[in-house]
Amino acid sequence: MSATAGLPVAPTGDLDALLAAVSAERMSATVARLASDEFTGRRVGTAGGAAARAWLGGQLSDMGAAPHTDPFAVRAVPDIYRAPTVHWRHHGEVHALTFGRDVAIHLASADLPTPRPGALGIAGTDGPVDRWLVVPPGMSLFDAYGHAYRAAGLLLPRGVDADGWQYTMLAGPNPGPLPMLTVETALHRRMLDLGGELAADAPIRRIDVAGTNLHGRIRPAAPGRPDLLLTAHYDGVGDHPGLRQPAAADNASGVAVICEVARLLAPVLHGGAGLSVAFLDGEETGALGSAHHAARLETSPLVVNVDGAGHLHEAAAVEAGGPAHALLAIVDQAGRHTGVPLKPGPVASDNRRYAAAGLPAIGVGAGMAGYHSPADTPDRVEPETLTAIAQLVLAAVWLANEAAPGTGSTASGR
Repeated sequence: MSATAGLPVAPTGDLDALLAAVSAERMSATVARLASDEFTGRRVGTAGGAAARAWLGGQLSDMGAAPHTDPFAVRAVPDIYRAPTVHWRHHGEVHALTFGRDVAIHLASADLPTPRPGALGIAGTDGPVDRWLVVPPGMSLFDAYGHAYRAAGLLLPRGVDADGWQYTMLAGPNPGPLPMLTVETALHRRMLDLGGELAADAPIRRIDVAGTNLHGRIRPAAPGRPDLLLTAHYDGVGDHPGLRQPAAADNASGVAVICEVARLLAPVLHGGAGLSVAFLDGEETGALGSAHHAARLETSPLVVNVDGAGHLHEAAAVEAGGPAHALLAIVDQAGRHTGVPLKPGPVASDNRRYAAAGLPAIGVGAGMAGYHSPADTPDRVEPETLTAIAQLVLAAVWLANEAAPGTGSTASGR
């Protein structure tokens, strides 16, 4: 990223001593705790999410911030209430397909609570009545519907990640008129070639739940001084029946970074800068928690959001939004001071909701291999990456406090 001329340099000894105090061990322990069975996937509106929120409230209290909760409505969250049972028969052989790997339920699927048998056909080629139609690659879902009158259901191709898992999503299209399954691409090609029969269900419903943000102010901003808001979403995509999805990199790692930075800065940040923390719910359902929080803010803080601190690779991704030129320059300077390489985003997370509300917002992300799947486990979150991202954010807050007036808000708020 470009150099940042004209910005003051923080007292190096003070800042460097603080950077040296960043603890990978402490952050790794936070990741392990949030990804544990105690919090069961942390999906919005679940007992696991509520338990994680209560634990994080204790962390805010330890930082000297009074924790506040703020609920909001989340409509039509997809809920797979039982693992689907899918059997494919061809040439006298019956194959039981594995949920999460071979097959998953499409977000637009209608609920099918009991298995439905039918011959396989090809959408657009074979008659649809009572058939499970294999949708050819390249055919849109809209076109597939046009070929599917009275079909048993649709089978769409879908890739898997490096660990062989299909990616779990919560935000997506509304339910359609038919049961729909996603099939691993190689298996999908075999179904196109070999035909046969399928018996399958699609046990999915949509539920309305309450999401709940958690926030706390560590210190208000003095007049004319910057006001910093550090954010990370604590929700995950949740567990499926028989599939534990720990949500370690996405986003227990980001929460761990924000906890560490706020904990270290709370007793030492001088000069009148304001500092608040928000742990956001409902990011996986369309960043609804940050949209709710941004609309309720009474000030215009500088927002730094961390979504993913698991695998730095070559550089941390940084995305700026809203009137964030000065904040981006400070993050750039923080990267050069800490030695953390930076590259332009995208970071498609809560930072975009704050930016859309007109706030200067920066999103930081550093890799999430295996995310949205059972492979997102604490052992895959690199301690070195946690340290690098925590030092980057810590240095950015410190440098924002040292920067010239006009960098941030002059008032305090939630």
